[in-house]
Amino acid sequence: MNGGAQGFGAGGFADIFEDIFGDMMGGRQRRSSGGRERGADLRYNMEISLEEAFAGKTAQIRVPASISCSECSGSGAKPGTQPVTCSMCNGHGKVRATQGFFSIERTCPQCQGRGQTIKDPCPKCAGQGRVTEERSLSVNIPAGIEDGTRIRLANEGEAGLRGGPSGDLYIFLAVKPHEFFQRDGADLYCKVPISMTTAALGGSFEVTTLDGTQTKVKVPEGTQNGRQFRLKGKGMPVLRQPNVGDLYIQTAVETPQNLTRRQRELLEEFEQLSSQDNSPQSSGFFARMKDFFESFGEH
Repeated sequence: MNGGAQGFGAGGFADIFEDIFGDMMGGRQRRSSGGRERGADLRYNMEISLEEAFAGKTAQIRVPASISCSECSGSGAKPGTQPVTCSMCNGHGKVRATQGFFSIERTCPQCQGRGQTIKDPCPKCAGQGRVTEERSLSVNIPAGIEDGTRIRLANEGEAGLRGGPSGDLYIFLAVKPHEFFQRDGADLYCKVPISMTTAALGGSFEVTTLDGTQTKVKVPEGTQNGRQFRLKGKGMPVLRQPNVGDLYIQTAVETPQNLTRRQRELLEEFEQLSSQDNSPQSSGFFARMKDFFESFGEH
């Protein structure tokens, strides 16, 4: 299982846009009173097997992320002290500059829009109110989960600045390709090679399904290449529903190779004894092709 956490993050351009036009456009405030700021959302990429998607599992992941500083309880100030109101913006987080007819409000450069400054920063977090540590989380992956599914863990993202709310953690699931099965929604497909004699004379074979059981597939006499057999209820479970998909077995008739002299003699004898009834598709095809071009030449 591979995975890694990364922040979605917001670009600096968004901050500049909000600083200039935030009040005019009624923009959303990223910072709250007291300098608190919501933590960033994190993304974790997880890869699981088709068997794990079939049965579901509880996965343990380790996520490197910022968490609230235990030394200052997220305030960013040294224990025993408190942040003070910014002297430049008087706690508003923004300062206004007037030039001619224009008045522009921008983020306070002294407190970076928090409205407060810290004279004695916490030695553990350097005044940020959060530190980076690796956390262990338990993630429930339900049976029937599909490739590309996103799981949201609320408040498990990056810790907010100075006691602000935490962001969310988004887990993006990828189901690894399987060696034998291909998935289409709740249905599974498997291509099984069978010998020419089994296809001609009939027979049976066993396949192992994702639940670990052996299921016998009967091959009727005269089975053609590419014929599908449906195994009802042997596919994938439907997410959060009692329904189960089907498993489709597609036969691939294998042409014999590395023939011995005796095997070649027997096949040549069979060819001599064969009639159109033994190969109706090929015989009918060539007859139709001949008739088509003869009629085409007449026109």
